[in-house]
Amino acid sequence: MDQHEPIAWVESPLQLVGAAEWAAAHQRAVPVAGRLTTQMSQTADELVARGALFGRLEAYLGIPFALLARHRHWLVGDGFSGQFRLAATLLRPRRITFLDDGANTLPLADALLGDRDFARPGVQERGLTTRLAPFAAMRVLRRAQVGAAGFFTAFDLGVERSASLSRLGLGVQRHDFAWTRTTARPGRAPHGIIVLGSARPVDGRMSLTAYLEWIVDAAARRPITYLPHRRETSEQLAAVARIPGVSIDRPGIPVELVLAGASDLDIRTLPSSTTTTLAVVLGPGSRINGRLVSRTEVPA
Repeated sequence: MDQHEPIAWVESPLQLVGAAEWAAAHQRAVPVAGRLTTQMSQTADELVARGALFGRLEAYLGIPFALLARHRHWLVGDGFSGQFRLAATLLRPRRITFLDDGANTLPLADALLGDRDFARPGVQERGLTTRLAPFAAMRVLRRAQVGAAGFFTAFDLGVERSASLSRLGLGVQRHDFAWTRTTARPGRAPHGIIVLGSARPVDGRMSLTAYLEWIVDAAARRPITYLPHRRETSEQLAAVARIPGVSIDRPGIPVELVLAGASDLDIRTLPSSTTTTLAVVLGPGSRINGRLVSRTEVPA
């Protein structure tokens, strides 16, 4: 086995989509170590059915040490995870590429720049993984010094941040979900007003009452199609289902895959990273929270 062959180490559906985009952009088959979290199996099946350049897909719990040790280039989904910190410190990968982890992409860049703590925003850390944070960051920065670390992202990191990363040797390769759009399944997306579910009540960032009021307002004038968030509880979904005019659609895969290429959609969402990703994958005439999507090609 070529130890320089990359492996995608991912734990969320969006990270898995990022791995498929990286494989397509680089025309290289990528084996995948995928953590068994919600929607991962369904997303993997969908991506494979679309022809993703994946090698062997292996599910795991914990850290896939044996797989990581056999591959010296890691495509990492969650750069803030304690498991990544431990594995990077012990196994010392030769190349590290960070895939998008939603809203954590920009904070991770800032952490590597030393502008914030190397910790997931809003999480109070303690224990061994906290003590390993500086060692993991040091490993990434040392790889950056020889041009062997960086980001593969759909997010605009900004001119100033990107320049600072470049000075450290951290490359930034942008993508615009080209493969996802090219492989979109025509006619699969729902029509009309689409409300994207949120895990904010689950995370304690919004009361369930306020959340339900937001959905009631969205459905007040026309029926809506509700796409649940993968981490919504059954209790939250049951409360949403009782709202008049709401039809729940459970595709079981990320909205980026469901809505890719779809035109003339009216999408309502609370603040989240999907406002960035959907603005890239949607077709013409679609709106997000009333704002017309105007997609432009993202420079590589």
